[in-house]
Amino acid sequence: MQQQEIYTQLTSIFHDLFDDDSLVLTPELTAAEVPEWDSFNHINLIVAVESRFKIKFQTAELESMNSVGHLVNIISQKVAAQGR
Repeated sequence: MQQQEIYTQLTSIFHDLFDDDSLVLTPELTAAEVPEWDSFNHINLIVAVESRFKIKFQTAELESMNSVGHLVNIISQKVAAQGR
């Protein structure tokens, strides 16, 4: 799965979760830049991402995640490891 496809799917998740179709995902985007991205919505985001991509994050991965770009990299690695 190409990173552009991951960004496309993540954009859909972000638009639905944060109810904001104007959100543009960039590798540098962080939770601090999205007003509604609080701890509760972070959990919802992780659950939605795991469901959409059929992956599971490890606790250490979640703790080190600091931007959308990092999230995309982890998704890409996990999907590749599954042979997709």
